[in-house]
Amino acid sequence: MILSTTPTIEGQPVRTYLGVVTGETIIGANAIKDLMASFTDFFGGRSSAYERTLAEAKDTSLREMVQRAQAMGANAIVGIDLDYETIGQGNSMLMVSCSGTAVIL
Repeated sequence: MILSTTPTIEGQPVRTYLGVVTGETIIGANAIKDLMASFTDFFGGRSSAYERTLAEAKDTSLREMVQRAQAMGANAIVGIDLDYETIGQGNSMLMVSCSGTAVIL
């Protein structure tokens, strides 16, 4: 499956547009990650625990979108957009959503 944020794939014309596909993931941060992040905030630097959580949520959303596109018979998704939001009480959860157009090249 070819994934692209661009509306086309160079040298491969779109033969059929199958429709919009999406993927969503909501993942919670736990107290240990919050504690470690508070130290990072205080001392400076990057929070590897949150970075791993963010990457996991993004990958899960993209996998879900790919599965939906494959079920439609697509061999590529173009025009992919990723969105990140914090939700829940105290913004304790991270939502990653992605969307794109399933196509046959």
